[in-house]
Amino acid sequence: MSDHVRDLASVREATDRLLTAVGTLDNAAVAESSRLPGWTRGHVLAHIARNADALANVLAGRPMYPSAEARDADIERDAPRDLREQLDDLRTSAAGFDRRAEAPADWARTVELRNGVKDSASRIPFRRWGEVDLHHVDLGIGYELEDLPAEFVEREIDFLAERFAGHQDMPSTGLKSDGGRVWTTGGGAGTGPVGVAGPAPELLGWLSGRRDGSGLTVEGGTLPVVPPL
Repeated sequence: MSDHVRDLASVREATDRLLTAVGTLDNAAVAESSRLPGWTRGHVLAHIARNADALANVLAGRPMYPSAEARDADIERDAPRDLREQLDDLRTSAAGFDRRAEAPADWARTVELRNGVKDSASRIPFRRWGEVDLHHVDLGIGYELEDLPAEFVEREIDFLAERFAGHQDMPSTGLKSDGGRVWTTGGGAGTGPVGVAGPAPELLGWLSGRRDGSGLTVEGGTLPVVPPL
């Protein structure tokens, strides 16, 4: 079971890093393109804020979003805001998530996220940590995968390796970081095994669709195509 108390502290630290970094921008920078196709930095910031609200909903036993259309519409609505409004919303939504997470609760219970995905409530703080820190990288403002806490990088690789385990479009794949950690994933395509190795941030970048895998070494075949998240 995840240590939700520790993870909540990590969420706060990640949020503080994000707010400090975003606070150095200006309105023009917020309107510029992010690293996510079709999204400005304003879109990314709006998504981070609305995700805080959504995960608070999950912890409260409510639907994460009213609908996929409503989720997308809210992001489009909030993306063009100026820097001050974005910062205010990031702070307010983060505080709302924190209050909900601090309320007495059964952290061993199962909760439902988008698209019928279910998970332990104890993993919601870690999911939020990922939203804040990975999307901080997506802003393209100087915070890179190599700057992520090492603990987060390894745990997110754990999470993604588990997510893609048995996926019908991915061969059996062994992962190994330069630090000696190993993972297995894929296996549903009936091919492999393929070995993929390299620095943990490069592995995470490839698994999360943020890098093309050119910084990795591959044995036993070609670099597998990672399924979309």
